[in-house]
Amino acid sequence: MTRRLSAAQLIDRVIDPGTFLSWDTTVDRSGRSAAYRAELEAAADKAGTDESVVTGVGDVNGRRVCVIVNEFAFLAGSIGTDAARRITAAFRCATAEGLPVLASTASGGTRMQEGTPAFVGMVDITRAVMDHRAAGLPYLVYLRHPTTGGVFASWGSLAHVTVAEPGALIGFLGPKVYEALNGRAFPEGVQRAENLVDRGVIDAVAPPEELHTLVDLALGVLVDPPTTPTLPRRAAARIDRRRDTWASIEETRRPDRVGVRDLLRYGARGTLRLRGTDEGERDSSVIVALTRLAGQPCVLVGQDRVRQTPATPMGPGALREARRAMRLAEELRLPLVTVIDTPGAELSQRAEEGAIAGEIARCIATMTTLRVPTLALLLGQGCGGGALALLPAQVVVASENAWLSPLPPEGASVIVHGHVDRAPEMAARQRVGAADLHADGIVHQVVAESAGDNAATLATVLAGECGYQLDAMTRRQAMAG
Repeated sequence: MTRRLSAAQLIDRVIDPGTFLSWDTTVDRSGRSAAYRAELEAAADKAGTDESVVTGVGDVNGRRVCVIVNEFAFLAGSIGTDAARRITAAFRCATAEGLPVLASTASGGTRMQEGTPAFVGMVDITRAVMDHRAAGLPYLVYLRHPTTGGVFASWGSLAHVTVAEPGALIGFLGPKVYEALNGRAFPEGVQRAENLVDRGVIDAVAPPEELHTLVDLALGVLVDPPTTPTLPRRAAARIDRRRDTWASIEETRRPDRVGVRDLLRYGARGTLRLRGTDEGERDSSVIVALTRLAGQPCVLVGQDRVRQTPATPMGPGALREARRAMRLAEELRLPLVTVIDTPGAELSQRAEEGAIAGEIARCIATMTTLRVPTLALLLGQGCGGGALALLPAQVVVASENAWLSPLPPEGASVIVHGHVDRAPEMAARQRVGAADLHADGIVHQVVAESAGDNAATLATVLAGECGYQLDAMTRRQAMAG
């Protein structure tokens, strides 16, 4: 662990110099007992703050942001009724002024000296957080060491993006309390920030000196307006229905075929990866990110073909991550981009018991009811329900060699003919190729592929097409009111 920063030091690390303005008003302690008043006054002398929370407003690279920061030196950052009211008021003010909120926790939880009245104050804070999110306003959290108890179980766990300090102790029940109650130590490492990232509970671990950059990246997508698409479009592919569908399928199975990572590397800027469902599940076969694709801010969820192997197939957790991306897009009022490139969803006992079919259905249901612009990019392989789960967008763009089928063509051949030998014939008969998908109205735009393409060139033109389509959809939606 690095040296613990005070609230003021953290604010100085993140907020532009000279822009922070406190929102805090004087705390009235007249109703407290003399002994408790003395304890609070001693805490204030030690911490240099009048309570365990500092709130206010400041700029991050010129963008106005509400800031709520725990001061651990004040009674271990515990939240009493005055602190709870201060946090709630800050959220209410940020919502009224249309500001994003950046909160940073460092707390043992509810203040034991105040008991249940302080404990239920977490409900008021949570209500204010959810009203803020319902207004479509971003909420970012930086969890510092330690963050436990009611703070982690309320406003510490409700952000759109959650990052933690390296090595931070983060958990529901403090390990000392657990040991005292149960007579044994809590398992080592479970409540560490790095473990929570691996488990899909939080998005990332970053030291305080990187926080300004991370907040800037997030606000660059969540706050900054779209720009004119910045990447070139390629002329639409001449639809050749005589194209060899099987040759296209083999092309998409090449190890060096363009993938979602290339799309982000060459076609996106300001990308901030989000990891896991934020509910304790993570599957690396999908990538979720806040990004600007060809200048257009969006939430992107893409199937990462290189991470989908027989040992690590795309399971139900990946689809739950995809639904997190869909919910974020809807709540933050950002376009959603899905990238389809999968040999198929996991087929196993684990997947069945993890509700793979239900997750496919819920992804389809969620996408079909989103009110934000949605775009699906059929990048390569589009096999089975795992592909269908990310398909139902308002606009579907496909690369020229991409394909979509209910099963791998080999599987379809086995069902119809009893062996895999007629897979090429089945692929053609089932109209899986991009040309047929376009003719059948499933795909709206096909992007030509060139013999000289590599991952960089193809990713660039595909991103350019997506940017153009997103710009057009956003403009249409704005005109429609």
